[in-house]
Amino acid sequence: MAAPPRRPLLTLLAGLLVVASLATLAEAIYEDQVGLADWHQKYIGKVKQAVYHSQKSGRRRVVVLTEENVIASLDLRSGDIFWRHVIDKNDLLDQLSLSLGKYVLTLSSGGTILRAWNLPDGQMIWETNLQTSTASNPQLHVMPNSKVTKDNLVLVSAGRWIYAVSSIDGSISWEKELSLDGLETKQILQSPENDIVYAVGIARSSKLALYHLSAKTGEVLKDIQESLPGELSGEIVLGSDDVLVALNKARSSLFLIKFNSGRISYNKVHVSDLVQDLSGTFKLQSLSNGVIALQTPSTVSLLKLKDTDGLEVVQRFDQPAALSDALTIAEKDQAFAVVRHVGSQIEFIVKFTSDVSSEIIREKVNIDQHRGNVEKVFLNSYIRTDKSHGFRALVVMEDHSLLLIQQGKVVWSREDGLASIVDVTTSELPVEKDGVSVADVEHNLFEWLKGHMLKLKGTLMLANADEVAAIQALRLKSSEKNKMTRDHNGFRKLLIVLTKAGKVIALHTGDGRIIWSNLLPSLRASRFGVMPSALRIYQWQVPHHSVMRENPSVLVVGKSGAESSAPGVFSILDSYSGEELNAMKLDHSVVQIIPLTLKDLSEQRLHLIVDSNSNAHLYPKSPDALDVFLHEMPNLYFYSVDILANVIRGYSLQKSCDIEGDEYCFSTKELWSIIFPSDSERIAISETRKMNEVVHTQAKTIGDHDVMYKYLSKNLVFVATVSPKAAGDIGSALPEEASLVAYLIDAVTGRILHRVTHHGAQGPIHAVLSENWVVYHYFNLRAHRFEMAVIEIYDQSRADNKDVMKLILGKHNLSAPITSYAGPEVVVKSQSYFFTHSVKAMAVTQTAKGITSKQLLIGTISDQVLALDKRYLDPRRSANPTQQEKEEGIIPLTDSLPIIPQSFVTHSHQVEALRGIVSIPAKLESTTLVFTYGVDLFYTQLAPSRTYDSLTDEFSYALLLITIAVLVAAIIVTWIWSKKKELRDKWR
Repeated sequence: MAAPPRRPLLTLLAGLLVVASLATLAEAIYEDQVGLADWHQKYIGKVKQAVYHSQKSGRRRVVVLTEENVIASLDLRSGDIFWRHVIDKNDLLDQLSLSLGKYVLTLSSGGTILRAWNLPDGQMIWETNLQTSTASNPQLHVMPNSKVTKDNLVLVSAGRWIYAVSSIDGSISWEKELSLDGLETKQILQSPENDIVYAVGIARSSKLALYHLSAKTGEVLKDIQESLPGELSGEIVLGSDDVLVALNKARSSLFLIKFNSGRISYNKVHVSDLVQDLSGTFKLQSLSNGVIALQTPSTVSLLKLKDTDGLEVVQRFDQPAALSDALTIAEKDQAFAVVRHVGSQIEFIVKFTSDVSSEIIREKVNIDQHRGNVEKVFLNSYIRTDKSHGFRALVVMEDHSLLLIQQGKVVWSREDGLASIVDVTTSELPVEKDGVSVADVEHNLFEWLKGHMLKLKGTLMLANADEVAAIQALRLKSSEKNKMTRDHNGFRKLLIVLTKAGKVIALHTGDGRIIWSNLLPSLRASRFGVMPSALRIYQWQVPHHSVMRENPSVLVVGKSGAESSAPGVFSILDSYSGEELNAMKLDHSVVQIIPLTLKDLSEQRLHLIVDSNSNAHLYPKSPDALDVFLHEMPNLYFYSVDILANVIRGYSLQKSCDIEGDEYCFSTKELWSIIFPSDSERIAISETRKMNEVVHTQAKTIGDHDVMYKYLSKNLVFVATVSPKAAGDIGSALPEEASLVAYLIDAVTGRILHRVTHHGAQGPIHAVLSENWVVYHYFNLRAHRFEMAVIEIYDQSRADNKDVMKLILGKHNLSAPITSYAGPEVVVKSQSYFFTHSVKAMAVTQTAKGITSKQLLIGTISDQVLALDKRYLDPRRSANPTQQEKEEGIIPLTDSLPIIPQSFVTHSHQVEALRGIVSIPAKLESTTLVFTYGVDLFYTQLAPSRTYDSLTDEFSYALLLITIAVLVAAIIVTWIWSKKKELRDKWR
């Protein structure tokens, strides 16, 4: 009999097996792994105001205020963000200015909140609350340094109130409420010769008032009022030191208002006498030294005040152009910039206000044509090496991007339109072409061996610092996450986003880089003369790569105006190149968009567009699509939620339509309606299942081996209502006045399947509906805490299908017809839990086959995304679960849901102003792709049940090969030793 192997050999084999197992079971995310499968991008939004910090020493920066309610400091050299603050939407930023060269001042909430921020690091220095009347246009004026204003006063005007606030500590030096009723202050001016502050305002649209106030005390020194013929629009600009230019309400005439020796005189000038072919809306802009700009969407006219109290046109630009504010260059001279489109370029022109006919700079700059027109310009000057003045300009484009132009080129650009995403869809990348050269194979093999040898040295902690850096670089490269072809795991995709500006941008999931972008002409304001709006983006054509050679495409739906009756706009784009394949302006409005699961022979997805007349229009308009739709039309139903009317309606489709000759138009028939009593309930939210959601199993096996069948109707709708007094912010109603009612409704019949009332609860409400359950979040006024409730609904009519013998003998009801017109036998289980955080958005993970456990993706008030296991929201949880329930995986009941720090999928990142979370299935069942958007963007891969179906990227194949080789050698050596031992035993 052979002797057993020696003990040292067994110890060596066990050690190798332990090392190999540790290499394969490492699942934790370490600090150096963050960023390998995720990325985070910071943006600021469309800039509406900018102030340069023109200090000779230190970092050159520009402070901006954006439409996304962001204040940020940008590096002038690169456009990078030094610091930024995203202010809550309920505290809208109105004005921005600098004081003392070190404070950033912001005025917000209609002139009621004044803040000072430290310029270098963005820390808030002080905040002052001001009591003002309702104002539509609050003003912020920083008084220049003088002997009187030693505290560097800041003047704030809003309505009838004027405040003087110290920019050093925020204390109020004086305040004044002007006596004229209905007054709205339009301009705050200060005389350079004396210590008088001039306030100009309008009362009741036709009365002009001028107040002289003391800069020291705010005392009214003089009050001048004058009634003007006709009403004013409220738009007033400063023409010169003693002349104001005001526009009348009909926007047909200009009033030249002159202040002379305590009197007000005016002269009326018709706009048509100045600009003959003026069309569309226009606005006035003061450029100082008696120069005024009159801007329309297509032209800009420069007007100059004449000695005879008139205006004359000194220059006109016939292309769309934008003008900057006047910039002081010398003691009595100022410059301004004009940026306009000339062909495929933009032209940057700088002029002095003292001589508008001459030009200081005229430069042509090449830019991307998918940025649209120039909308805003902010001019800045610098001193060249030859002591002359140079100029740079911050340019805001139509697509909300931000450019810095200097010396005839674009120094840097920021794609800040990505801060205003309205919808997201995805597209697969092209299939990698077959055929690889031998040289490529040899090179790749060498790189593969080299990489794994480095990883082996890193595993054995023998690598130096350079090799550790090389390992990190190889990790990024070897992941192949940035290739422009699809991978077998389905991780590489295109995120195609639609922005508020009507621009479509494709992002690569590997690193978030922009693959292509297209500002759609059909959604540009300059095309229709009104402001179009982008609504949604959908997958239009998804051809199977093994059957068709066509590229996939996406559909963008918008409206050509803000009204509900405005005609719709369609645009179809190639998913790989961004080329617009087709664009059309619809002859009907867009009220509701219904993507269908049906496809025609060319694999174009069918969509229904419901207009304001309740007619449904089929797209694409092709005979093949019509045949497919007519075959399935008897089984198609839809519903609409009218929040204003407080009603939900269900519809079916009819073959006839009121529009003659349009066979793709279908009338609708109202089948049911649920009208909620407005005195007790108001619709707050409605949710339904995702169209592409995959359910793996219809049954759920519980601990006692019983089977519960899920109620898996795609027509299930969740609706939540609140009492009218609880429709406001938290705390706006008493617990006795507040209530929340949750409904589960069948959208085909209108039957209410379940109804539950939460007394003392109010919104905001966020909900997600998946499979047979719904989770919703609200605030409990009685407990003063947020809660999350779960409802699971099961089909009791299939309870007889549990017996296997009945299935064998055919005595089951699986083949029985199921109709929504018969009252379903359902069983509902529900439970509520306390939750620590307020919620901004909610989603649920989606996987390819629906096998992997679900996780809730919760966007918290801290702008992070929490992944919460659905098992924590199981309504069957109990305080003392039985042994069977423990074996099933039921977690013991607690009153609150746990917040595990490691469950934040955004790690330490914040997605500022978080608005939406999208879960995208990968081909690998264990993994889902998560994209979160707000002002920032964040993308990551998430494995709710761990990566049970694949090896991780960190798996060391080299170590595995070495382990196998050592084991084979050990087996051979052991076999030889055993034979020798056996031979020796036989010779004894």
